Formats: sequence, structure tokens, C-alpha cells
Amino acid sequence: MIEELEDMILTCDLPEYRLARGDIGTVVLVHQEGKGYEVEFTTLDGETIAIVTLTADQVRPSKPREIAHVRNLPANP
Repeated sequence: MIEELEDMILTCDLPEYRLARGDIGTVVLVHQEGKGYEVEFTTLDGETIAIVTLTADQVRPSKPREIAHVRNLPANP
């Protein structure tokens, strides 16, 4: 289970929030013992892009040998 304040990886695209598979977020709240998570996604300079409630199958823990990758955030529609 992913714990509060841990980084997690998004496993699906969420275009309504301008989020893409592989984006890194921080768990701010764990729901029902890991069945769901409240996750904050930010830019590298700390601007909050979205706070989203996600199910356990939409996220996964980060792995020790993974490397972060940067992408430009699409403009708001």
C-alpha cells in the first residue's frame, strides 16, 4: 500500500486534469486502507495542477531504480 506523503506513479491518462500516464504525484490522503488515494500533482516549481481522487488500480508505487522524465504541461482548454 502507498502511504500518505509518498510519491506515486499514475498508470493511466487523465486528460480532463491534463495528466498523463507516468506522471508523479504525492499521496495526501489514503482512503479505505488503500482502496483509493487523494493525490496532488504539481509542476517542478510547486504549482498545484490537480488534486485528484484515484482508485488503487490508477496508481502504483515508485520503484528504486526509476528515473523522472519531464514533459510540458498542455495549456488549459
